[in-house]
Amino acid sequence: MLQIKNIVKKFGFFTAVNGINVHINQGELYGFLGPNGAGKTTTIKMIAGIYAPTSGSISINGIDISKNPVKAKLQIGYVPDQPYLYDKLTGREFLYFSGGLYNLDKKTIQNKIDELVDILKIESWLDKRTEEYSQGMRQRITIASALLHDPKLIVLDEPMVGLDPQSAVLVKKILNQKVSEGASVFVSTHSLSFAEEICSRIGIIKAGVMIYEDKREAIETIKANLNSNFEEVFLELTK
Repeated sequence: MLQIKNIVKKFGFFTAVNGINVHINQGELYGFLGPNGAGKTTTIKMIAGIYAPTSGSISINGIDISKNPVKAKLQIGYVPDQPYLYDKLTGREFLYFSGGLYNLDKKTIQNKIDELVDILKIESWLDKRTEEYSQGMRQRITIASALLHDPKLIVLDEPMVGLDPQSAVLVKKILNQKVSEGASVFVSTHSLSFAEEICSRIGIIKAGVMIYEDKREAIETIKANLNSNFEEVFLELTK
């Protein structure tokens, strides 16, 4: 579903991402971890087609995003680290606008809104301007907009930041549901408990280089062998 091959991203003389390789299968929830400045957001922006790699390639469902960006982006639902909404639009208007970007007709958009409203518990806020939304509600609307077109790959950058416990539970629920339906998820997070709880595989990046990648069960083995928790393992790997 997602194939990243030897991607490098340089900004002038600074190398933000250096030779990362990642392969994500259908129905997999991949956690992308690392300290601040490690290259997580830069990697995600390359996956989403916002940044072009300096070298290497990224394919979404077999489509090279550099060679066929529009077709590849239609496969992706992207939730950035700072959700951007048009403050003078209501949540409903924003979702119709987002659906139009994916060439969805009004009836299809309405059907998807009806479905997502129930899952994400946004009905009471749907017809209010987004300038009135809390951080958690802005995140829910942004996630809804990313799911309207039933993407094959859902890419999220720090989705848990600033969320209240109820919103956090809903985000976990929707991601697990989409994975069970066959979508793949690539999510960067600082929440180690979130990654440990729901991710099937975990990659850790440091200074632009992938320093660890394995199934979640492998983390459990390391924890048992070292008689430590995930936080201690993460800090040891990234020190």
